Amino acid sequence: MTKAAEHEDKGIQHITDKGLDRDCTTLSRHVLQQFQGFSAQAQDLSALMNRIGLAGKLVARRLSRAGLMEGVLGFTGEVNVQGESVKKMDVYANDVFISVFKQSGLVCRLASEEMDEPYYIPENCPIGRYTLLYDPIDGSSNTDTNLSLGSIFAIRQQVGEDSDGQAKDLLAPGNNQIGAGYILYGPSTMLVYTMGKGVHSFTLDPSLGEFILTEENIKIPDRGSVYSVNEGNFWQWEESIREYIRYVHRTEGYSARYSGAMVSDIHRILVQGGVFLYPGTVQKPEGKLRLLYESAPLAYIIEQAGGRATTGEMRILDVVAEKLHQRTPLIIGSKENVAKVESFIQNGH
Repeated sequence: MTKAAEHEDKGIQHITDKGLDRDCTTLSRHVLQQFQGFSAQAQDLSALMNRIGLAGKLVARRLSRAGLMEGVLGFTGEVNVQGESVKKMDVYANDVFISVFKQSGLVCRLASEEMDEPYYIPENCPIGRYTLLYDPIDGSSNTDTNLSLGSIFAIRQQVGEDSDGQAKDLLAPGNNQIGAGYILYGPSTMLVYTMGKGVHSFTLDPSLGEFILTEENIKIPDRGSVYSVNEGNFWQWEESIREYIRYVHRTEGYSARYSGAMVSDIHRILVQGGVFLYPGTVQKPEGKLRLLYESAPLAYIIEQAGGRATTGEMRILDVVAEKLHQRTPLIIGSKENVAKVESFIQNGH
């Protein structure tokens, strides 16, 4: 071996050894560490998160090959309970979550924005006392253009018997969530979660097939320069929101960043700080986002990271839903940025 080759080999070995020095904490192991033991609840939630991770891997694999496979892209021709056109990937991702939990023994119910009613798994109900609420593909308008997408999820404990199948206990405020998180399908696949003990991010290592801990106890900056909102709706908003947008337009230091995939936009704000807005309109003051599948899980994450989430008038995690598919306005992000938006709303009333 030449000296140059020997030097290069040592350099590669150094990089490899350095990489191996990192604590390769897997997702399921991290959940157990959060609860500092092997209690029944800790083992259940660890297994539950492992299944969510599996769903994320299956969806990520499908997305990575979407352009090469027939019958993956485009619309199904159907309309969901929200009145939205259904993408083929919406259906696939929803089916993935059902299939990975069917034989798990972990959850009694699955509730998704793609299903009119909760999906019951009777064989799990005697022991599976959890419910998973999820948005299987958020930002599905980005599917056919190879842009970022996400999945959002929340874990709730089933409270009491649900003999009539109405799942009324799910209408409790977001404070009752046990855990929440999202999976971001971008250049890499990331999973971010909280169990009420800080916010932690994991990156999928395709060679291992595992989500590996990337960062623990993420803290959102108190203030950021990013504002994220669909300004195409400008003339449909209340005057107070339009005034806020005029304010950031004339104030130096603000940057507009909006992708059409909320998970991607929220993740940017979690890391860099700023504010994401999806206000209601004059015609539809309740807004577009679903409280139980989108707003409440994301609010739980952002608050755990030290941020704020509000409808503009009240804290998102205090909102009591009246129906399963309830919608809500959302203003979420860094404390100071959210407070600034609220000040315009309060002055406008």
